[in-house]
Amino acid sequence: MADQKQDAGVITTLAERLTHFRLPRAMDIKAKVDKGEPLDELDIRFLQDVFDDAQTARSLLARHPELEDIASKVVALYHEITSKALENEQKQKK
Repeated sequence: MADQKQDAGVITTLAERLTHFRLPRAMDIKAKVDKGEPLDELDIRFLQDVFDDAQTARSLLARHPELEDIASKVVALYHEITSKALENEQKQKK
């Protein structure tokens, strides 16, 4: 029971962070890379923080398969951002 309450608190916190901070920032970065711009140090640090948080949340997601759909959509968004950023970097080096 305590684990369920703790999970609920963590899920609520992660959802708020995603809604108010992570997604808006991710969408800004996506717009930037979609225009062909490279990532700057702040963008890279942000993405690293997101990946670090994702590693921490893995066990939580394993216990809550109902979150799988939203988690996979978020992962797809970050994959799209990083793939486009890599493409932009490779174009700049040519």
